[in-house]
Amino acid sequence: MSTLLEVSRVSKRFGGLQAVDRLSLTVNEGEILGLIGPNGAGKSTVFNLINGVYPPDSGKVFFAGQDITGGPPYRVCGHGIARAHQIVQPLGGLSVLDNCTVGACFGREGLPLAAARKVAREVVEMIGLGDRSEMLAGSLTTAGKKRLELARALSARPRLLLLDEVLAGLNPTETEAMIETVRKIRASGIAILMIEHIMRAVMSLSDRIVVLNLGAKLAEGSPQEIADNPDVIAAYLGDSKLLSAAEKPA
Repeated sequence: MSTLLEVSRVSKRFGGLQAVDRLSLTVNEGEILGLIGPNGAGKSTVFNLINGVYPPDSGKVFFAGQDITGGPPYRVCGHGIARAHQIVQPLGGLSVLDNCTVGACFGREGLPLAAARKVAREVVEMIGLGDRSEMLAGSLTTAGKKRLELARALSARPRLLLLDEVLAGLNPTETEAMIETVRKIRASGIAILMIEHIMRAVMSLSDRIVVLNLGAKLAEGSPQEIADNPDVIAAYLGDSKLLSAAEKPA
């Protein structure tokens, strides 16, 4: 399996806070890598370093063999990395379909309007928003806006999707539906790097997991290896919670 994303010894400091400390990780073609850790561990900063919101103080980010370190977000998106944010920000005055059309126009392929609209329709159907394609994005429920955030990112035709807590704020039924949607995306060949606090979902979906603590890598391994790791248990979730999360994948 070939490496798609390589983060090599990346660091970022904000004043006196070392947010990310010499972190290295890889995401392979077609896999799901889970990124977990306590609040403040540096997870969202890692995403911001990958997709160009912040330049790293040191280290490199490579994507598909190219050095994309510190490139602006629009250029990173053009390389094939799209992001679904934890706090959704749809273009509320536009329809669901138009939101996704924007994603396709400014994504990896930079599609003209007619082609972008065709891609947007396909993605809207795949994500389960086909019956709401003409609704204003601002009128969707929380779960609907989460799906739209995902659909807009997918409309950019990424090779790698960054998912930042896409399950946050969903009820159990909505969570199960979103987990199945993530599986469907992975089955289409798109690699995924995901931040998530719902451990049952992380354990079920991830091929590998990287654990951050205080900006540094604490552990890396399969879901079961992470669940059994005493350092992870001590630093993060507590014995019973982590083990029960890993016992029965969704």
